[in-house]
Amino acid sequence: MSTVLLRGGRVVDPGTGTDRQADVLVENGKIAAVGSELLSDAALAEATVVDVTGKVVGPGFVDLHSHVNSVAGQRLQARDGVTTALELEAGLLPVELAYANAQKEGRPINFGFSASWGMARAEVLSGRKADADFVNGLSMIADPAWQADSSPAQLQAWLGRLESELADGALGIGILQGYAPRTDPREYRAVNELAARASVPTFTHVREIVESDSTTPIDGTLEAAQIAMDLGGQVHHCHVNSTSRRHIERTLGTIEDARTGGASITVETYPYGAGSTGIGAAFLAPERLPAWDLKPWNIVLVTTGERIRDEAHLRHVRTTDPGAACIVEFIDDENPADRALLEQSLAFPDGIVASDAMHVTFPDGSTDTREWPLPEGGTTHPRTSGTYARSLRMMVRENGLWTWLEAFRRCSYLPARVMDSTTEAFRAKGHLGVGADADLVVIDPEKVTDQATYLDSTRPSIGIDYVLVDGVFVVREGDIVIDAYPGRGLRAAL
Repeated sequence: MSTVLLRGGRVVDPGTGTDRQADVLVENGKIAAVGSELLSDAALAEATVVDVTGKVVGPGFVDLHSHVNSVAGQRLQARDGVTTALELEAGLLPVELAYANAQKEGRPINFGFSASWGMARAEVLSGRKADADFVNGLSMIADPAWQADSSPAQLQAWLGRLESELADGALGIGILQGYAPRTDPREYRAVNELAARASVPTFTHVREIVESDSTTPIDGTLEAAQIAMDLGGQVHHCHVNSTSRRHIERTLGTIEDARTGGASITVETYPYGAGSTGIGAAFLAPERLPAWDLKPWNIVLVTTGERIRDEAHLRHVRTTDPGAACIVEFIDDENPADRALLEQSLAFPDGIVASDAMHVTFPDGSTDTREWPLPEGGTTHPRTSGTYARSLRMMVRENGLWTWLEAFRRCSYLPARVMDSTTEAFRAKGHLGVGADADLVVIDPEKVTDQATYLDSTRPSIGIDYVLVDGVFVVREGDIVIDAYPGRGLRAAL
């Protein structure tokens, strides 16, 4: 029997709405009890006892939007308090291969995948065979063939592909609508109709909003909200902070109106003013930049730190390396007005924190390693390393906009509830009820902060002292447990 006792902490359970001093008893990967005097003296002698006095104890963070399908990236996320990281916005294809690869390689935290709308379309419209690899898939985004409207036969072909992926345990359907922004809205409706019939969520990177492109077939946020109202399905709006740019108040208002009308639409945010994607994305074409108030030099190549010089340089990189990861400065983190927009999106009622974490790329071109600390020269977006600690620092410690209970609602409880309709396993996550999975985080409330920056992006967060996944320590005394790979694949059971 494996027994762990976290003794004397401030235990925050968003499942019951409680915040109290207590002990947490873990047995065989499950929460056995929360209270005091939980073990006899004899049992204490056999248990692993950790004094967490003065620390905050709660359910580990569930990240609905992570692209780090690797040991290196997930270790950075574990240091940030994440116990489950899901590839849902983009998804992968085929999911059977994605799960098999992750299980074979081993993962420090739990993982799962949606079915990839983009990869399914690319297989049918571009003849590009999917290999369940997100990094390889980035090169797809600049291919105009998959961004085109589908013929009736093509539509049925890729819808059928997605349906088979759901049968294989995909956690929903990931829709990169913003990367094919001119496609017929009837196609977006069709894929959501499929999801609604299957009772699974969709996860959408929305197409361009009307403020940025008055010629868009439909405003992206309105499209997602309208679909949720019309079909009664579960629609998740990804990274509202980045797709809304400086129009956050209007887009959040659209989402709130849909919710008031009974729509099941959820929304996520990350606490950074710059995003990251492949440089071949449609919205980074030189002629599209003015729509987002961007200049070429607002784009920085992740691997080299090189800033795009001008339009000619941008066209060259998009042609020669369309999958190159880049950072896109869409609002200014240091500008008080822009920072207020980030805080507004984080404070939106029932908004979820999600990282949009990106893979780490090393100087030799590789994207994974079991070496820890990570080798010198690894680059990514700082949200990979610091999303959750940064959110806690900003919203709890500095601004007092969240209580600790609210923080765990947004980082643990609410994202797990998004997945309840798909996967029964998530009902045991995001709370501390007896029998819940022992995915736990122990936080120093005075020290927790992000350290990663845009120029030094792989510095792990600090103040997250312990992280347990399935009752196994993956972070202990503030650092990675090298030989811990307890992460499990979470799959839908339809």
